[in-house]
Amino acid sequence: MTNKQLLIIDDDVKLCTLLSRYLNKYDFSMLTANKPSEGFSILKSNNIDLIILDVMLPEMDGFETLKAIRKVQNTPVIMLTARGETMDRIVGLELGADDYLPKPFEPRELLARIQTVLRRYQAVIATKPPSQIKSSELVVDGQSRSATLGQVDLQLTTMEFEILHLLMSHPTRVISRDNIMDDTRGIDWNAFNRSIDVAVSRLRTKLQDDAKHPRFIKTIWGRGYQFIGELNHDSE
Repeated sequence: MTNKQLLIIDDDVKLCTLLSRYLNKYDFSMLTANKPSEGFSILKSNNIDLIILDVMLPEMDGFETLKAIRKVQNTPVIMLTARGETMDRIVGLELGADDYLPKPFEPRELLARIQTVLRRYQAVIATKPPSQIKSSELVVDGQSRSATLGQVDLQLTTMEFEILHLLMSHPTRVISRDNIMDDTRGIDWNAFNRSIDVAVSRLRTKLQDDAKHPRFIKTIWGRGYQFIGELNHDSE
């Protein structure tokens, strides 16, 4: 896994320098930005394979920066947080981060996470995208990784899309939280079971789905979630 170009967005100049020197030894080409606006400029003019993004930044925090990135691209993102708060990590994952790492950390651990995320990402893009899945006016497109309801883009986060796609790919099957964690991105989420519930709740809001009287996603108490919408006949 060589010749990958990484971008670090962190206002700690010393840390950026140290990480760049360390990761250069493993054949990564490193670019750094000390504020989000610099990072956006780099992303527009370079083919970045992975972004290392700090939570505490000037101009806007890492969460807002991630939101802006996810509006235009799905480049893998590893978030760094100095707070060590569980909720920060959950929010980052829900917004579309691929992994997180609390500060302080060993560079070797960051390297291992970078390699894992890149391997996972390469495996996903190497797999033939599935066909569209449709249920009434809800359309999920595996190739563009998008979902529309009544032709309106739902603007799902990575986590929300993967949960919806998983549920619709196995209609009527009850999918447990453990299954969701295992079958989506493969992140070790054992400490963050609650994040699945929060993501499903936000997904329901975007789907305009009432949890008490659902059209699409039903909660099976004590077991998990089930897609109950009838699939259109042209879905594969």
